[in-house]
Amino acid sequence: MRQTTHLIGVLLGALSLPLSAGADIRIGYLDVTRVAEESPQYQAARRALQGELERRENDLRKMAEQLKGREDKLQRNASVMSDAEAKKVEREVVSLRRKLQNSRDEYRDELSLRQNEERAKLLRQVAEVVKAIGKEEGFDLILTEGVAYAGRNVDISDRVLLRLKQGFRSR
Repeated sequence: MRQTTHLIGVLLGALSLPLSAGADIRIGYLDVTRVAEESPQYQAARRALQGELERRENDLRKMAEQLKGREDKLQRNASVMSDAEAKKVEREVVSLRRKLQNSRDEYRDELSLRQNEERAKLLRQVAEVVKAIGKEEGFDLILTEGVAYAGRNVDISDRVLLRLKQGFRSR
């Protein structure tokens, strides 16, 4: 027990030496959400993603219109249709509904996947810029989340955004 207490005391003392010896620690803060949303890379990825998925949205709209047309036809003409014809149109409606729902699910999954891919790509770029700024400007620690307060003098978000914009323009 005594050895453990002594060991803990020695470790705590060793850990506090650099701090008590007057070493300056430089800390920075990064608002990742703001940087990500204001970066030109984010805006470009959002536009590209919208362009990619517009065609799918149009296909879903057409499919929904086709389903509505079949449902209207069934409702409007059910009384004059033969049982066989009515059942055929009902099967078409059920089939179209299923197909539309499956297409919507696929679209939602694809959209989520693409958004996650683009977000991961952007966060990798942000991390590279943060590391470069950290090394160039001599930061010991850069925090991103869980910070209750960060003054303007430790917030490096504007510098990271500037570097991202410069990198985007040079592409």
